[in-house]
Amino acid sequence: MKSFAYECIKSTLSDKGVRTIALNRPDSLNAMNWQLIEDVSAAFNDANADPDTLVIIFTGEGRAFCAGDDRHQHVHPENEAQARSLVDAIQRATEAITFGAKPVVGAINGWAVGGGFEWAINCDFPIWGESAKAFFPEVSLNLFVTGGVTSLLPALVGLNKAREMLMLGERYNADELLKAGVAWRVSADDQLLTDANKVAEKLALLPSLSLHAMKRVLNQTASTDVNTAISLEREATISGFMDPETTKLLKLFS
Repeated sequence: MKSFAYECIKSTLSDKGVRTIALNRPDSLNAMNWQLIEDVSAAFNDANADPDTLVIIFTGEGRAFCAGDDRHQHVHPENEAQARSLVDAIQRATEAITFGAKPVVGAINGWAVGGGFEWAINCDFPIWGESAKAFFPEVSLNLFVTGGVTSLLPALVGLNKAREMLMLGERYNADELLKAGVAWRVSADDQLLTDANKVAEKLALLPSLSLHAMKRVLNQTASTDVNTAISLEREATISGFMDPETTKLLKLFS
């Protein structure tokens, strides 16, 4: 098992070509700070460029996949330049996961909130633990989603369900996400990584040329224009960050 060094994630490569990228801030439920976001981009870019990596598993250490933004580390930007830099970093992570050549098997454990929910949706084969839950709080906080989900989510669940999930911010369990089409499979919590590895190893045996082409074409054509969605999300999120009302709502959010 080969390990790769990052500050906020663990990245290991098995002898079968399966790279596991695990968010590694368990004391904060893997909440997103700037370093975590940058590490995700770097780890996925490194994995996609590594000829020994055939498939990627994406998961979280501890009790959660990712609990959204870290409110305790002042992720909220103070000016437009900071906002643009932060959102660009988030969308670079999106592009590395979604447009990278290597298939991504999600092993989604515990909470997946906001940006964490987006990363779960970015996975090609999202397997959710039976106790996992997810929701989007962004609209209630005067913010906007990223991750290309304004294109990817309607393609998965239909426009009406996407409106419900993104605007109303309802909380969903794993079975509800499976029924809606967000989860590909649901596994027992103690079997989640085992099941993810089985799928990843099966994918790793396929011819890489056709497999990588299939991921690329599906992600570019099965939804509406993901690149346009990412660009529009960027501007809407920056506007939300700059509105004073957002700061008030974030202080009340728990």
